[in-house]
Amino acid sequence: MTAISLGPTPARRDALAKRIRFLVAATITYNVIEAVVAISAGAIASSTALIGFGLDSVIEVSSAAAVAWQFSARDHVLREAREKTTLRIIAVSFFALAAYVGIDAVRALMGTGEADRSIPGIVIAALSLAIMPFLSAAQRRAGRELGSASAVADSKQTLLCTYLSAVLLAGLVLNATLGWTWADPIAALVIAVIAVKEGRDAWQGKGCCAAPATTPALADDACGCRPGCECCN
Repeated sequence: MTAISLGPTPARRDALAKRIRFLVAATITYNVIEAVVAISAGAIASSTALIGFGLDSVIEVSSAAAVAWQFSARDHVLREAREKTTLRIIAVSFFALAAYVGIDAVRALMGTGEADRSIPGIVIAALSLAIMPFLSAAQRRAGRELGSASAVADSKQTLLCTYLSAVLLAGLVLNATLGWTWADPIAALVIAVIAVKEGRDAWQGKGCCAAPATTPALADDACGCRPGCECCN
């Protein structure tokens, strides 16, 4: 049965925007700490994977900062006007991440340097694996309901950090216990491909296409997305 969706009310939009600002601030704070710990531990252990993970955190901060800039505007119309610029910044962040991870993975496969065991690296990777999925899911839900493609795209950037955390953790543990130095760069190449796809989607404005609050829209599912939208993917 076809349902009619008018979108969130102005009060609900303000509440969702406030929630997104809080989640973005939390993401930026955690990623700054993550970057400092990962890059420092990577330098000590001569681990390109850890340093790359730290640089990814820097890229995530730039993505989250772009969304924070967009949602710093209290006016809904101004936030929408900033949407395209924010999406382009997020897309470039994805492409930069994919380029670095891909190059670093190829270098690792070619046997450039051997990393020492890093207990701080294992700890920060495990913490990120536990924390990032919740931040990503919360921001994605708020972004979908609000109809903000940039908030959804940034939540995917945070989710990608979860994948990188899993890859890093597996690589550090396998390197420390079994000496399997090839496992991390292979998985990193897969993540680089995913990052390119997400960057392309953000550049094209995909991710969530909820209808404006003033225009009725036909919804095919419980999340309120129009036919053909990727909001609920």
